[in-house]
Amino acid sequence: MLMAGATAAGTALVTEPARIPVVWCGAIATFVVCALTVVHNRRRHRALSAQRAHYEQRIAYLEARIAAYDTDTVRMAKELLPAAIRRLRIGNSPEEVMRDIVDADDSYRNLPKALRGLVFQILDIIDNEEAMRDSAQRAFVSVARRVQAIVHRQASELREMEDHHGRNPEVFDDLLRIDHGTALIGRLADSIAVLGGARPSRQWPKPVPLFSVLRGAMSRILEYQRVELHSIAKVAIVGTSVEPLIHACAELLDNATRYSPPQTRVHVTAVEVQTGIAIEIEDGGVSLSEEARARAENMLAQAQAGINMNDLGESPRLGMAVVGRISRMYQLQVSLRQSAYGGVRAVVIVPREMLTTGAAPGIAHGIGATSRPQSSLDMSQLQHVVPPPGKRRPKPVSTELPPSVAAGMPGYTEKPATPAVPASALEDEAPVVTEWTEGGLPQRRSRGRAPLGSHNLPRQAAQQPAVPAAGAQNGHDTGRGNGEPPPPGLWLEAFTQAVNGVPQEPKNDEDADGVWDKGDLK
Repeated sequence: MLMAGATAAGTALVTEPARIPVVWCGAIATFVVCALTVVHNRRRHRALSAQRAHYEQRIAYLEARIAAYDTDTVRMAKELLPAAIRRLRIGNSPEEVMRDIVDADDSYRNLPKALRGLVFQILDIIDNEEAMRDSAQRAFVSVARRVQAIVHRQASELREMEDHHGRNPEVFDDLLRIDHGTALIGRLADSIAVLGGARPSRQWPKPVPLFSVLRGAMSRILEYQRVELHSIAKVAIVGTSVEPLIHACAELLDNATRYSPPQTRVHVTAVEVQTGIAIEIEDGGVSLSEEARARAENMLAQAQAGINMNDLGESPRLGMAVVGRISRMYQLQVSLRQSAYGGVRAVVIVPREMLTTGAAPGIAHGIGATSRPQSSLDMSQLQHVVPPPGKRRPKPVSTELPPSVAAGMPGYTEKPATPAVPASALEDEAPVVTEWTEGGLPQRRSRGRAPLGSHNLPRQAAQQPAVPAAGAQNGHDTGRGNGEPPPPGLWLEAFTQAVNGVPQEPKNDEDADGVWDKGDLK
């Protein structure tokens, strides 16, 4: 257009003879310019087409690379890393894992260098974290074992004191409370060891009746007086599973008594189900909301998967974490539901592999509880053993009470008189004392004779009037209002019936809660 305009202007300005050449020159120039423009446009179009094709190929290549990276990343997350972490947990180093899994597999050999480096960095970080975690757990277990050794030594000394001062009600009652506190410290040490990955320290070589197992769990909590055993299946637990079950039930009982009103009872039943034995622990506390139940079950699941010490927080709640670890070790099933009493119901399913119907000579509760033989699994025979575990009787107590002793007990019905046993006959023979070795195995000391000389009789006679005052001071009813001293052994029989759960009728001037509170191990 520009050339055509210039040609027209030149033609108008020149004279007539020159107009024809100017027109031809303008036309030729216009044609040349148009031709050059067309050629240039075609060249530019071809260049743009080639560049577009190149860019399209580049985009396709990048998209393929991205898709390949996505595929490799997914394979790394779902296949490579889980397999590598499993090999790492069984003891292989990150270098060995890379050599045995990544380099040995043809499908992973062509893995991009960046992803290979990423896998190695992840494995190295996990290996360092696992090493730190194992070190912390070993430290926890080491501390727990030291505490257990101290508790064991203190318990042994307390038992010797109980044997030495067993005839003094005031001293023996104080020693029982100290011994019970020692048992609580031992349970805490066992909990720390379990969280560190160790198994419970105490071992039971012989089967133990389930009733005795639950009584042993009761004796390891502070408020054991509030626990009531209702219907317990007549089965026994194999020796290797006794201590884990005692510890798990003790933690659940402790939670039930801790998070429920102090005036309520905790009800325990054990019935046979298809998969084993179902132990139900129900309290009358605050019911679990859905959020709280989900949080508790999540804690159980985390503990079963291997809880990290950092997850316990600054104020750790060890109960559920310990139960989760024990349930993982011994294949127990633990669930939490709403209780019919308005609180929480914890259900523990004990598998049949942990049960036995044979003879159960072991005893898991009572003073000086050991695996000494019993003739059968009759529950009536277990009434002669008193909790807490690890304690000893100062002397044997006969279930047939003299009328003078039984008259002071609640719910006494007069029976035909029987000859009284002389006091010298009860004191003539020393009790059988049971000790525990450092490995947790029972060890019995030989039975010996402990005759009382005549020089002790005046001192005993002088101490006789002090017994009623001691009983009244400790809150025990002597059952005599005429000022006579209570018969020997009344305080021990009351303690025996209280901790064994023997039902006692309350008197007219006291309620049932008052009867439960008498003779407790406070």
